[in-house]
Amino acid sequence: MRASLIQIAVDEGESVASRRRRVASLVREQAGSDLVVLPELWTTGAFAYEEFGPQAEPLRGPTYEVMAAAARDAGVWLHAGSVPERDPDGTLYNTALVFSPSGDLAAAYRKIHRFGFDKGEAVLMGAGRETVTVRLPGTTLGVATCYDLRFPELFRRLVDAGAETLVVPAGWPERRRAHWTLLAQARAVENQAFVLACGTAGSHAGVPQAGHSIVVDPWGEVLAEAGAGEEVLTVDFDPAKVAATREQFPALKDRVLGLEPPRPHGR
Repeated sequence: MRASLIQIAVDEGESVASRRRRVASLVREQAGSDLVVLPELWTTGAFAYEEFGPQAEPLRGPTYEVMAAAARDAGVWLHAGSVPERDPDGTLYNTALVFSPSGDLAAAYRKIHRFGFDKGEAVLMGAGRETVTVRLPGTTLGVATCYDLRFPELFRRLVDAGAETLVVPAGWPERRRAHWTLLAQARAVENQAFVLACGTAGSHAGVPQAGHSIVVDPWGEVLAEAGAGEEVLTVDFDPAKVAATREQFPALKDRVLGLEPPRPHGR
């Protein structure tokens, strides 16, 4: 399987419409790939909090339409990163969109873990409730977004649902880049799965971005890593390595906690 991670910069001087067209063109250029992945909140910038409301879209809004057409034209599975979605009830969500090669919506994932503590995304957006997997020919994707990477229990649920390739679009800050690499490798090793983590370049609302999109195999080996600037990171990987790894080193079979409800203590 060939995957292409499109690490773009979110230029504040570029209109959202222009960025959609530019990104769609980049997607079409990856026509030889099986799977293309975009970063988190690339229409606005993950730290451009003041833009979340004004740029929010319905699920089947402009970004949906442009990305569906790009996936169809390129004939690829497209994880179109995420966009600020406005639900009909007015709630905002950080929502990831996955399209099939025919341009149909295969899945939508509302980010469960919102970043910001008492500001930003944490207070401006609602929390998703459902985990999402997507079956592709040869592998099953587990879908997560940025800050989700810090919560291993989410990835366990994805693996329990059949995930073999974990896809994580992000707008990860440069000041915590070491965590980005470490956590991507940890999620790969502990779940014996591939991790495809796609970040952004440049800066979002003055926050320098880490870049360094990364692909990690089920043993934790880094198969490919981007630099800090705009780049398309393309890598070939064998999805069958997941089953082979889990058979050769069957650590997941030794799980105890999390498989059964806790037993009460005391009398």
